[in-house]
Amino acid sequence: MNLSKEFKKLIGIAGIGWAFDAMDVGLLSFIMVALAKEWGLNSYQTGWLGSINLIGMAIGATIGGILADRIGRKPVFLYTLLLFGIATAGSAFATGFTFMFIFRFLIGLGIGAELPVASTLVNEHAPKQIRGRAVVILESFWAVGWLLAALIAYFVIPNFSYGWRLALIIGGIPAIYASLVRKQVPESPVYLEAQKKAYQNKQNRKTNLFKHYKKETITLWTVWFVIAFSYYGMFLWLPSVLVGKGFTMIKSFEYVFIMTIAQLPGYFLSAYLVEKWGRKPVLATFLLGTAISAWLFGGSGQQAQLLIFGSLLSFFNLGAWGALYAYTPENYPVEIRGTGSGSAAGFGRIGSIIAPLLVGILIANKVTYQSIFLIFTTTIVVGVIVLLSIGKETKEAYLN
Repeated sequence: MNLSKEFKKLIGIAGIGWAFDAMDVGLLSFIMVALAKEWGLNSYQTGWLGSINLIGMAIGATIGGILADRIGRKPVFLYTLLLFGIATAGSAFATGFTFMFIFRFLIGLGIGAELPVASTLVNEHAPKQIRGRAVVILESFWAVGWLLAALIAYFVIPNFSYGWRLALIIGGIPAIYASLVRKQVPESPVYLEAQKKAYQNKQNRKTNLFKHYKKETITLWTVWFVIAFSYYGMFLWLPSVLVGKGFTMIKSFEYVFIMTIAQLPGYFLSAYLVEKWGRKPVLATFLLGTAISAWLFGGSGQQAQLLIFGSLLSFFNLGAWGALYAYTPENYPVEIRGTGSGSAAGFGRIGSIIAPLLVGILIANKVTYQSIFLIFTTTIVVGVIVLLSIGKETKEAYLN
């Protein structure tokens, strides 16, 4: 299929922003280790640094989705990355826990608002034959961002004075530039058409998520919760978990980088299968793969086991994220697509807020890593049951 230059440009610009978002989240997991040493933070404080970022993401996702339906996808898409970039660069100059805490909240606001709006915008620009695949490809830029974070963490943080500050500056400045480039992105044609029709059909609009789209909303909120709970609970703490299993900080950064590489084939396989199998079976399959990998990783102690099961965890979990971003906006018609997607992402962030704090508490109380990862396995299985029970297939839904 020949894709327009405009659409390719949209994927590129959105993807760059997506990568910078991921790079910041990835850097946080590495910076938590460095800050714990430099500032003498305990596991509760480092857990809160992760959670306040996610509180911001929860609020940002909900507000961003509502604004995308009211004022358009493009304005929200334009300014969220700018907020994120300024806050990220600013956090490099934090002098203690309190200032970093505030900056992490602002960073979360920007990232949280951007992600569901970006996926909705790409969904509405994409040719319907590759709509799901296009969104998964967009999501694959998340792996690129994590790889960049791992590289920066490995080469910059341990080798320079104030290395974590330099890492944040590196992460913030390009994001500010990328937000300026976004001015070239056109508004969603689907959204513009819907705005014209809205005045004529205002009385017939069904916009109550729980009254008119009850099953869709329950399914999405549940799946978003379990995938965000497991992802942020596992991956934000991954370098710290490896240090806890007896590896040095530098060696743990190296292992996380290797595991992160496995995210890319996970995305690509997910992108291929969503148009072959459909969104629902791909999402369920990759979630189950994540659950099994989490259980195996938690019980691993040897280097080879950690690398194998950690790589499988990355492969399946990020493939599931790709399928979820393709699946979510297709559950709602255009007039509430941003609100529905943003509210699902916002509710999911509640899981991502709880998980880093929970892991910090469990580690502080000497709970084994195997038991901690079993919690993630069980949670994901619950999400799969809900998805398969009441979730619908959306491959042919709401093509407008």
